Amino acid sequence: MLYERGDVQVWDSPWETDAPSPPAPRWTVLIPFFNERTLLDGTLASLAAQDVPFNLILIDNASTDGSADCATAACDRLGLAFTLLLDRRPGKVNALQSGLARTRTPFVATCDADTIYPTDYLRQAESMLEAKQAVAGGAYFAASDATIEDHRAASARMARAAMLLPAQCHTGGAGQVFRTDALRRAGGFDAARWGYVLEDHEIMHRMAKLGPLAHGGKLWCSPSPRERDRDSIRWTLTERILYHATPGPARDWFFYDFLARRLAARRLTSDRIRERQFYADIDFSCGVPRTA
Repeated sequence: MLYERGDVQVWDSPWETDAPSPPAPRWTVLIPFFNERTLLDGTLASLAAQDVPFNLILIDNASTDGSADCATAACDRLGLAFTLLLDRRPGKVNALQSGLARTRTPFVATCDADTIYPTDYLRQAESMLEAKQAVAGGAYFAASDATIEDHRAASARMARAAMLLPAQCHTGGAGQVFRTDALRRAGGFDAARWGYVLEDHEIMHRMAKLGPLAHGGKLWCSPSPRERDRDSIRWTLTERILYHATPGPARDWFFYDFLARRLAARRLTSDRIRERQFYADIDFSCGVPRTA
């Protein structure tokens, strides 16, 4: 018996059509998190609206506030496919290492759980990397209510910085994108190599040895202006000046001999980024404060 419509087939054969299969994702998004249930929902909603397909890998860095359950519920509600990993080794660098090990796409983006991404974020990232034949790149940061003029000014500032210092990092880990093969050739994320804060700068230092870096253009995101209650994780003025002044061939010395010793002395290891004690006394349920 044959159906008399469209592509005719025997009734008990698999139905086949000429509809094209969806394109394979070219991007993987890594989101490491520790006790981020108050902000994960907004981040995941912005990623669910991306205009290109991608693989999502969530890495729970041993949260104690139910962040993984909230992330799972948000993804289910948004219809967002995901892989959830648990890495009990403390520190963002360890979590990113676990996520990169599961990445199988040509490009990978490191995203933060407290950041909002525009719908064309991954498409703009790929366009920027391809246009400049870059191995890695970064987004400029803009407030969620930024005007067109605010965006133009922020993009121009980043363009000037990248022109003056082309082999340096000009954005944080919330807005960094990579060619996956180059990131692996550079050694990937490895706490044995660099287990301190400022991992976003150190990884770009290694990437710059393999090819050009690209920054800004139309690539941007909006980190949360969250409260901070821990010691500053930023470098000192002396450290920053020396970073800019150290020539490329000597920058290994700057990171691994000079800066690493100073950060170790201040106990600014990767795991300390996770400390946010001011949430301890707030009763939240997946981003929504519970009322009495």
